Amino acid sequence: MKKGKTAAAALPQKKTGDKRGIRYFLWIVPFLILVFLFSYFPLHGWLYSFFDYKPPKSLGDCEFVGLQWFQMLFANKTQVSQLIQVMKNTFAMSSLNILTSFLPLAFAIFLNEIKCKKFKTFVQTFTTLPNFISWVLVYSVAFSLFSSTGMVNTLLENAGIITDPIKFLDSDTHTYLWMLLWNTWKGLGWGAIMYLAGIAGIDQELYEAASIDGANRFQLMRHITLPALMPTFFVMLMLAISNFLNNGMDQYFVFQNSFNKEHMQVLDLYVYNIGMTGGSYSLATAISMLKSIVSVVLLTLVNFVSKKTRGESII
Repeated sequence: MKKGKTAAAALPQKKTGDKRGIRYFLWIVPFLILVFLFSYFPLHGWLYSFFDYKPPKSLGDCEFVGLQWFQMLFANKTQVSQLIQVMKNTFAMSSLNILTSFLPLAFAIFLNEIKCKKFKTFVQTFTTLPNFISWVLVYSVAFSLFSSTGMVNTLLENAGIITDPIKFLDSDTHTYLWMLLWNTWKGLGWGAIMYLAGIAGIDQELYEAASIDGANRFQLMRHITLPALMPTFFVMLMLAISNFLNNGMDQYFVFQNSFNKEHMQVLDLYVYNIGMTGGSYSLATAISMLKSIVSVVLLTLVNFVSKKTRGESII
């Protein structure tokens, strides 16, 4: 009788749990639809890489060429040399971004140590706002400050420090460094939000116990805050590695010019220039398709390494 009563009592709970699960699933259905529309549905465009597409003709009216565009990437010496330079730029910028991926972590830790709440809120807001500024406006600011007639050159000339304006933007020197600095300025505060959320979840009793034992603020950061944030840091690092070929296009598109194009053109911008400027939509689609396949392979490898080293999967 007791077993029968226990089983009967569990039935309503099971039904309640099933209804709650269905309700939660219905809540995420709109987001699943958006992901499908913007991430998976456009993949049918890969078909253009197997045709000699010439707008405004429809795809059915174009000649099927199979793997011709993929073979062209490696058959033409000029194309290969240009692609090698583009890959060098892509690898350089991605490597620099990965090497500096610790900056949001460090910024979040030091920001958390600010005791004045108003000043802390100001700093966090001030450093997060650039993330919501488009790269077009960022370039406008850069042009106003660092162009040949910009504020920096004007001040230096009026002070007698220089006689000829320094070409910050119209030069190919230190291109990677400049792009890294602009990217860091724009994304530092936004990247720290994830770590600030992790810091908020740390048990405050750990800090109190360590303080009683005589730990100073730097020891608290080193032995409590930093170890608690390392799992989040490694997940973000692995996601960055899996997106190694995805530098984005906006930043490099607005900063490129005839002087720095050789070192400015990353893979995403190269695909855009071939497709939109060169008019070779099929070749651009083939390159973009290969990039997506390589990114999926990198994500799989990173996930495998994560399972082996940390015992956790990121996908």
